[in-house]
Amino acid sequence: MSDDDVAAADDLSAMDEREAVREVTVRASGHEHVSAEHASTFEVTSDDWLTPAGDCILAVEADTTPADVPRSFVDACRSRTATITAEFRAADATETVTGHGHPDLSYEGDRSMVGRTSDHVDERTIMIGADKAAAEFDRRLVTALERGAPLTVTLRVEP
Repeated sequence: MSDDDVAAADDLSAMDEREAVREVTVRASGHEHVSAEHASTFEVTSDDWLTPAGDCILAVEADTTPADVPRSFVDACRSRTATITAEFRAADATETVTGHGHPDLSYEGDRSMVGRTSDHVDERTIMIGADKAAAEFDRRLVTALERGAPLTVTLRVEP
């Protein structure tokens, strides 16, 4: 490889890094059946309904599902060393969850995104090894969501 080829490859790598998406914003709505009692997961769904059995679901009518997330974000999440953070904001309450990436994260789910305290991965999983589940969320946030407050979730990845 010539010096020019190496320089061109370095330029492309730097451009890819600058253009890589490292933050995704999801907007959703609370619902009267939000209870946030699940001990190992949290979930945000694009469905417009929720039953009392959905004790991990924090919000409905999400405008983004895992399948909508840019590929550069997903690729960064596929590193075992990636740190993935989800910040939840509703009313005057904020909750932050930190977890990890995994090579098997596909972000192919087209209905809901799930954070897990375990290492289980499926098409809905957005992070594993989360440092908290729905049951540990700030109750002020949960109460606001139960009252139907709008929710903003900001996902960030550090590869």
